Amino acid sequence: MTSTAAPSGATVAPVDERLPLQRLVPLACQHLLAGVAAPVSSVILIGTTLKLSTGQTASLLSATLVLCGIGALLQSLGVRVLRVGARLPFLMLPGGAAVAIFLQIAREYGPATASGSVLVSAAFLLCVLPFYGRLVRLFPPLVMGTTVVLIGINMIKVTAPMVASGPGLGFATLGVIAFFFLVLRGVWRQMAVLLGLACGTLIAVLTGTELQVAHGGTFALPDLFPYGAPHFDLLAAIPLLVFALASLAEATGQTVLNSEAVGRAPDPGRDVPRIARADALVSLGSGIFGTSLMVTSAENIGIVQLTRVRSRFVTAAAGVLLIVCGLLTPLTRLLAAIPEPVVGAAGLVIYAVIAVMGFGMLSRTDLSHGTDSVVIALALVIGMLPIVAPEMYADLPSWARTLFGSGVAAGAIAAVALTAVFRALGPAVTAPGAPDDPGAPPSDASR
Repeated sequence: MTSTAAPSGATVAPVDERLPLQRLVPLACQHLLAGVAAPVSSVILIGTTLKLSTGQTASLLSATLVLCGIGALLQSLGVRVLRVGARLPFLMLPGGAAVAIFLQIAREYGPATASGSVLVSAAFLLCVLPFYGRLVRLFPPLVMGTTVVLIGINMIKVTAPMVASGPGLGFATLGVIAFFFLVLRGVWRQMAVLLGLACGTLIAVLTGTELQVAHGGTFALPDLFPYGAPHFDLLAAIPLLVFALASLAEATGQTVLNSEAVGRAPDPGRDVPRIARADALVSLGSGIFGTSLMVTSAENIGIVQLTRVRSRFVTAAAGVLLIVCGLLTPLTRLLAAIPEPVVGAAGLVIYAVIAVMGFGMLSRTDLSHGTDSVVIALALVIGMLPIVAPEMYADLPSWARTLFGSGVAAGAIAAVALTAVFRALGPAVTAPGAPDDPGAPPSDASR
């Protein structure tokens, strides 16, 4: 693409190019299609798991879509005076892992505590950003991978009973989602779960299930504090606090990826705090409106590479479309009426994919010397015990049950602590094939 010229005669970078409306709208719709599946499936899963009414779920979905739109505008356009937003073509979505942790806290301590935990985590993230460079080292792939695996496994256990409430419909939906993943390509493949929800709902209607659609006007603002006043419990919030810190490491990789995709020199030291600051500010809104932490996502970068259009104004326009969709209440009410087994099937796919992502992170860890493999094994044991034997900590004081009874929190803290201890006090780790590595073959020195 040829860059346009600014009035002053300076060349405009592709990321800053302003497109005519007739090109901008179709391109923005592509980004909308890539990003809308995450908020829709996540909120429907929250509403079904917490047994919210269709009206409450519709309001929650409206709030989430509006917050996603605001996040996309912040990241794409930025607010320079506040150092908020990276001015890159990012979307902001409810992260799958963040939703899983939110639901875990809501089920164990109530949704008001989950909302309070979101507010605490967002404020905490704002406070720790000056120490970004030091904190990000605490979350190598070993720690992040172990935590994400535990999140996926824990939420599969939570979601499975939803499928059991209508196994025929649930497994039919699973089959449809798998079929879409098999045959679709590009942006449509990213919508496989959303299309599976639509087809599963259609199957439910054809087999006699009556949808409970709430009534209301065409436009409405979402409800503030839908679960009542937030309840603040620092111990209950630990899993989200850990996730907020780990999101800094994820944002670092996404910043490099997005910067390279649009032809801008990566500068994580400058951009990551701006990205995280926008995440935190929008997540404060999430706590107020009753949904999970928001995180900047790079899943739409495939569209940037496919279309060769690098302008951040395209994702800004997608943000405007997300806000409009959130305020159209007939759409959100219809989506909120999707049957529970259909939602459960989509949830199983989402959380299983999260677990697989965790295994992918662990695959980037060198397990040949044994130290990291022991750390992973011990952290998984500590994290899995509350999942497979929840009664184990029943006799402990309440603060200890809160800390150790959550598999995600216990496993994440164990992974961070064990990694630090083993690397500080454990045997020295040498690169495979180094001269002092007696087990390495001589010809493997360059591996």
